[in-house]
Amino acid sequence: MEYKLQATAPNSEARAGVITTDHGEILTPIFMPVGTLGSVKGIHTREIRDDIKAQIILGNTYHLYLRPGTDILEKAGGLHKFNGWERPILTDSGGFQVFSLSGNRKLKEEGAYFRSHIDGSKHLFTPEGVVDIQRSIGADIMMALDECPPGTADFDYAKKSLGLTHRWLKRGWDRFNATEGKYGYRQTFFPIVQGCVYPELRRESAKFVTDLGAEGNAIGGLAVGEPTEQMYDMIEVVNEILPKDKPRYLMGVGTPANILEAIDRGVDMMDCVMPTRNGRNGMIFTRNGIMNMRNKKWADDFAPLDEGGAAWVDEVYSRAYVRHLFVTQELLAMQIASIHNLAFYLWLVGEARKHIIEGDFKAWKTEMVQRVTQRL
Repeated sequence: MEYKLQATAPNSEARAGVITTDHGEILTPIFMPVGTLGSVKGIHTREIRDDIKAQIILGNTYHLYLRPGTDILEKAGGLHKFNGWERPILTDSGGFQVFSLSGNRKLKEEGAYFRSHIDGSKHLFTPEGVVDIQRSIGADIMMALDECPPGTADFDYAKKSLGLTHRWLKRGWDRFNATEGKYGYRQTFFPIVQGCVYPELRRESAKFVTDLGAEGNAIGGLAVGEPTEQMYDMIEVVNEILPKDKPRYLMGVGTPANILEAIDRGVDMMDCVMPTRNGRNGMIFTRNGIMNMRNKKWADDFAPLDEGGAAWVDEVYSRAYVRHLFVTQELLAMQIASIHNLAFYLWLVGEARKHIIEGDFKAWKTEMVQRVTQRL
């Protein structure tokens, strides 16, 4: 993987760049749709590529390991061949999913023991094993196994957790460097900065991660219960240390406003289930604010869903029609909302990139944050 910094914004840490992988280029800043099980829920690959204009999607190691399993993925020739996606793929290590199992997992020095949420079967994720699984999946960008403490964790727990994360990281990094990909193209490995909401721990982790010299780095353990302002503070603390000549990936964030604020603080890559999950529940994000499509106010509003929006569905379907679909629980409602929301998110980061290059990002961002947080 290669990264080229192309522009920086005045009075901001915002950057525009390009990541080059063997499956294509990624123009940053970028939002990555989440395809946990190898698919973005309810959306065809063609729509993700042509309508939403996604440049990279995510898969999840935990879920793909359990189903369909690495044997099937290897027989298929990797996830790209299995799901028909020819552009880059990033895989989360599955650490967050394992740790969210709470009562069904135990953390040991050797790794994370857990029971499947599907059938209760016992499994062990080690830092080395997670690298091997992601080799089998065939992701262009692989993530390190880490522990993600809750945002409310006390300092002692966060410090102990960070020590385990760093020991696991070193083992995963060694395994990555001792192995090769299975499908004839290059893969890269991102370490993850942890440290909860404690600046000294975040700095320690950012320094540890930077010293490895990986091709890119991730910021984890945010948007997990801590106040939003603390999240922004931790991004600033970490990005003071993470190298400027490598991409920075903020994991699992977030709302349109979160994304703009993260870009302003020097983040290049983001992902979140919010545009699709909230879309399936009737929440539409637009450049003028947020709509709850179940509200009666839309019942006789025959204006386009989002006039001038980024996706074809915005002009074809009226607000009244989309509300009707949600109220009657038609599956089409969820598909329309998911396509719209993802296209909007991709439009938003594309506009951010344009304004970074043009030099007026800061003023544009300030206005957009006010607009996208309104309730319509």
